[in-house]
Amino acid sequence: MTDTPHDEAHGGALGARLNWLRAAVLGANDGVVSTAGLVVGVAGATDSRAALLTAGLTGLLAGSMSMAAGEYVSVSTQRDSEKAALAVERRELREQPEEELEELTGLLVARGLSQAVAREAAEQLTERDALRAHARVELGIDPDELANPWHAAGASFLAFTVGALLPLLAIVLPPSWLRLPLTVLSVLAALTLTGWWSARLGAASPGPAVLRNVGGGALAMAVTYGAGSVLGAVGV
Repeated sequence: MTDTPHDEAHGGALGARLNWLRAAVLGANDGVVSTAGLVVGVAGATDSRAALLTAGLTGLLAGSMSMAAGEYVSVSTQRDSEKAALAVERRELREQPEEELEELTGLLVARGLSQAVAREAAEQLTERDALRAHARVELGIDPDELANPWHAAGASFLAFTVGALLPLLAIVLPPSWLRLPLTVLSVLAALTLTGWWSARLGAASPGPAVLRNVGGGALAMAVTYGAGSVLGAVGV
């Protein structure tokens, strides 16, 4: 009998994949809510397609750039911390190899191996690649898969942009009488989807997540529309 090959992700790879998916869902959700709030607020003050398009595009660009910059800074800090931890581990392995071998053995024992098996495993792992063994077991870091700030920034930019395009197109493409109801309905549908998907990624019940998502988005649009209507009525 031959083994069936498979590409199932395990351990850190699965966790990293879920983190990226969750970040993408949340980025798209931010794009939907923030842009919807902006264009609906402007729609409360004016029905000018040019004003709506200008506000929506400006909000899309500002939001996506802000998300990308924030993610780049955050992940760069994480990468710097990972590299610093690996440098410390590399120095300790060079200066006190026996102590590090004992430490690795203890970590494997703490994970459920017997002392003898843990010692043998630690020796084999150390002989094969000591830094990789300590990075994974002690630090929870894969030296070949350090956080990439450019990937994170690009993913955040793209996710926010995709989310923001929905309310932007919904508010500028239809005739004036259909703009607001179509935008509200499409945004609420998108928030239902992102709420459900975020709950699915976290293995949680989708009901509360969807209600929070839809309720928050509806409140944001109601507040901005009300503010826009007041400002439009007083001629601001």
